[in-house]
Amino acid sequence: MALFTWDDRFSVNVREIDEQHKRLIGMINELHDGMKSGGGKAAVAPILKRLVDYTLYHFSTEERYMAQHRYPGELAHKTEHKKFTDKVMDFHKKFDAGTAAVSLELMTFLKSWLTDHIMVTDKKYSKHFNDHGLK
Repeated sequence: MALFTWDDRFSVNVREIDEQHKRLIGMINELHDGMKSGGGKAAVAPILKRLVDYTLYHFSTEERYMAQHRYPGELAHKTEHKKFTDKVMDFHKKFDAGTAAVSLELMTFLKSWLTDHIMVTDKKYSKHFNDHGLK
């Protein structure tokens, strides 16, 4: 059973961003499955790396649209992205050094953070982006 399931209530009404969110959810589920498989670091390391890289790509997409369409909440939104990125990059560094492991605590954090971020922060730009032609 998946840790995290896409639900239409997550939609921000911008197809490209919704598809990216679905992919992030899929990667979180893949990481969770890798953790549960018992394959250790070898099983989860490539998944974690892809998740980190794709998260950066996704944030750059949102931030490009915010700048392009002069979204008034851009600075606060980018600050949330930076805090999350810093935390994930710190974890990834510790994971690579062997001082941290993918755990249920990490999985719960990723799921909660993404859910809250989409439902609260990302939903705020939905109307603004739609009003500027992003659908």
